[in-house]
Amino acid sequence: MEDKQFFLSPDLAYRLAAIDIGTNSIRLIVAEPLRGGNYRILDEEKESTRLGENLSKTGQLDERAIEKSLGALRRMKQIAEGFQITELKTIATCAVREAINGDAFRRRAREELGIDIEVITAEREALLAFASVQRAFDLTNQHVAVADIGGGSTEIVLAYGNLVEAVYTTQLGAVRMSEVYSETASNEGFEALLAGIDRHLRKHTKNPLFVPHTLFGSGGTFTNLAAMAMAARGQDRTPVRGYQVTRAEVRHLLERLRKMPLKERAGVPGLSPDRADIIVAGLAIVDRVMNRFDVNAVQVHNRGVRDGLLLTMIDQQLGTQVEQPRDRDAALERLAASCGCEMAHSRHVARLAGSIYDQLAKSYELNPQDRSLLEAAAKLQDVGYLINYDQHHKHSYHLIMHSRLEGFQPHELELIANVARYHRGADPKRKHSNFRQLSERDQRRVRQMAAILRVAGGLDRSNTQQVTDVVVEVGHDDAITLRIAARQFPEVDIWGARKRSHLFEKIFDASLIVEWDDRSHAAEPPTNGKSSAGHDLASPLNEQGS
Repeated sequence: MEDKQFFLSPDLAYRLAAIDIGTNSIRLIVAEPLRGGNYRILDEEKESTRLGENLSKTGQLDERAIEKSLGALRRMKQIAEGFQITELKTIATCAVREAINGDAFRRRAREELGIDIEVITAEREALLAFASVQRAFDLTNQHVAVADIGGGSTEIVLAYGNLVEAVYTTQLGAVRMSEVYSETASNEGFEALLAGIDRHLRKHTKNPLFVPHTLFGSGGTFTNLAAMAMAARGQDRTPVRGYQVTRAEVRHLLERLRKMPLKERAGVPGLSPDRADIIVAGLAIVDRVMNRFDVNAVQVHNRGVRDGLLLTMIDQQLGTQVEQPRDRDAALERLAASCGCEMAHSRHVARLAGSIYDQLAKSYELNPQDRSLLEAAAKLQDVGYLINYDQHHKHSYHLIMHSRLEGFQPHELELIANVARYHRGADPKRKHSNFRQLSERDQRRVRQMAAILRVAGGLDRSNTQQVTDVVVEVGHDDAITLRIAARQFPEVDIWGARKRSHLFEKIFDASLIVEWDDRSHAAEPPTNGKSSAGHDLASPLNEQGS
């Protein structure tokens, strides 16, 4: 229900338009922003241009489809301009992204229509779809999956609440699969389609660590699925958004539609006639995605990529991101707390890591700017516990990479994510894709920060924050000594630091000695130990980090 108090004041009012050029269709949305970062729709338009038809066979956009698409774009621009919009953004996805002549198509759009087309990556496409679901549904405390099925590709996002854990991009599009597997009326042809989709999903997605509480589906395949299910149930006036369809219903529709002649299929209630030739492949993708992630029902979302794009445009223009933290520190604390991190431990490790970094910086010519990145990684190193304990360092990497933390540039997040990834477990290796894609300079920075973070984390292995300070002494005998201040002998913390010393010793080319400096403390170490200078725990260890 619209209320004038929610509209922008006249001096702030403006109108936006977004065009999404897909493999199967081109869509326009014209909207007026509302307070709080939402919007009301002024107009929408869709044209099925099949820009990506035969792309899988020829590698090019079809010339007739190009002309049809340029005509559609011309009309959509005129519609948008009729609303006196202040900004028009046009994105293209799979078809233009893959086609040999994709750049030529973009050039014609720019020269003939004055439309600049941005080709977005498959990952950004996935995140825009997820952003749309985020704004439409309450995801709090839920493991969710979001699947966006287009004509040429399907993107899948796994998340806990609003935190993205994994993004999978595939070439499972309704148009593409219809062209590759055209004989689905026969049992053999249909089974070949399902097997092909299964193979692709196994190759391009990992075994799920959790069963999603909810699978959200966006894109024309899902909205047509909902419409057909509604018609079958006599619920034609039910809202599409949030409509739930079971996997049994998907399979029933699949079996029914694949055996129908195309002309008969086009008349099925709820199915758009221009989608009749690709709906079988589209529903087959839905079915196999549900099978892959072990879900028995899907909630349909009637928005998607262009909605996510529009919301992003509004956020950029008005700075209205919902409940956005005020600064970098607040953003870090918010993310760590939302993932259930032990905040006292993470803050303490960050402080120790920063102190060690400062004291090593001059001797090893460390970049002073990296201290803040190291402290950020220390605070976020355990966010992956939210997903899984055993591999939490790997999940921390993904959660940080997709977090879009306020105040951090994408490259800074990439470095922070990598440092958190290597706070435990295997050493950074070039065979790891996340590490390999960094420059040599950044690889060195990550190794240095991760080495320090491991030792700092070990210094609070007891999780009691009893180590109050650390003094670093860089000797001339290939040794670095950490003198630990604590009110009592911190046996577990010294042991923890030493156990994680391997990477540190390798990167800084020095033996690491960890000693308790008890000179300013009245407390004595345990009776079975000695003062740090003589205690056997003070000798360097060569164990691998855990």
